[in-house]
Amino acid sequence: MEKLVIEGGKPLSGAIRIHGAKNAALPILAAGIMAEGTITIENVPDLSDIHVMLGILRALGCKAELVGDNVTVSTNAVHQFHIPESLMSQMRSSIFLMGPLLSRLGRVELYQPGGCAIGERKIDLHLQGLAALGAHIEENGSQIVCTANELQGAEIVLDYPSVGATENIMMAAATARGMTTIINAAREPEIQDLQNFLNAMGARIIGAGTDTITIEGVSELTPCTYRIIPDRIVAGTLMIAAAVTRGNVTLEKVCPAHLTSAIHVLKRAGVQITINGDIMNVCALGRPKSVERIVTSPYPSFPTDLQSQIMVLLSLTDGVSIVKETVFEGRFKHVDELSRMGADIRVDLTSAYIRGVPRLYGATVEATDLRAGAALVIAGLAAQGLTVIEQIHHIDRGYDRIELMLASLGADIHRTTPVPTE
Repeated sequence: MEKLVIEGGKPLSGAIRIHGAKNAALPILAAGIMAEGTITIENVPDLSDIHVMLGILRALGCKAELVGDNVTVSTNAVHQFHIPESLMSQMRSSIFLMGPLLSRLGRVELYQPGGCAIGERKIDLHLQGLAALGAHIEENGSQIVCTANELQGAEIVLDYPSVGATENIMMAAATARGMTTIINAAREPEIQDLQNFLNAMGARIIGAGTDTITIEGVSELTPCTYRIIPDRIVAGTLMIAAAVTRGNVTLEKVCPAHLTSAIHVLKRAGVQITINGDIMNVCALGRPKSVERIVTSPYPSFPTDLQSQIMVLLSLTDGVSIVKETVFEGRFKHVDELSRMGADIRVDLTSAYIRGVPRLYGATVEATDLRAGAALVIAGLAAQGLTVIEQIHHIDRGYDRIELMLASLGADIHRTTPVPTE
């Protein structure tokens, strides 16, 4: 298994361009099969999750390839409605194929999705939303079969503003007969990006970015070329890495409006942030300040996907901070690993109490999920001595060669690949 090896203690410095958003690209790639022809998606990151999605699209009959940061998908030959369990188990975002396949073929057979083990993430809201549009759903063990002769618009009230459920319903409703209204919809920027992509293909959707989305069904969609938004979580990770290492980093091709809550928290911690259009400079000259309380919650609140990373910064402050996790109950698995590096963190149910320490120390640690892995990388950058991070396949799901990104900013980091033995 590959590992990341980091010699800590070097401030990050320089400029870096933020790659496209994984969480925008995946549903957009899924939505592409709703139009017959060839779509081109630009600014797509080269991630393991993207390759899994392309594998699923090929299994459905598409021709799909990633060249540079552009994906081309030919959907003319889509005929398969069964998604192999071997691919479903690798990535939770494979669930996004439900709405598009119902729209295109009227049937989808799939399995409970895989992904990071960060707590219970039921797909009930996906199924309830599709059922409200007229889909017939059967569950046989881990297999799910959805069929629909014709989808019909409906008013759908989500019990929770689930990003995935909102997007799946949007895609299915785009070609359903009549009007669909999603109430208590998720508001994330990635949902706005999906709306813009679907509308570029001829859909009629308004309201993404608010808690009410309205979809007027159309008879068909047509292919288009579309550019993905920058990845706000990658940008936030690099912002925190700059602050933790007391560096000076300029992020290019970033959308500051998507990072308002992260910017607010970092400024409270004493980090200097200046913004000029799509360019953001992050500078931290001294020891960060403690932040009394951070609560993760759906957008536009502080994102759960930056919770583990900000905890590294709080571990190095001069006081006590509290982080409350309200999205995923299993998202404190990184705490034990950070503690092995010298962090002083106590977890009580859904809250973590962080008492700042003067420094962290290098250790051999394990990435338990995608964002926990990113947090350990940040900790390794700041730590005294050598840090070795194992199970880095989790990190590769959301960061396009994170070691190259950080090395370009002066970090001493490299990836090791074991030599095969006979």
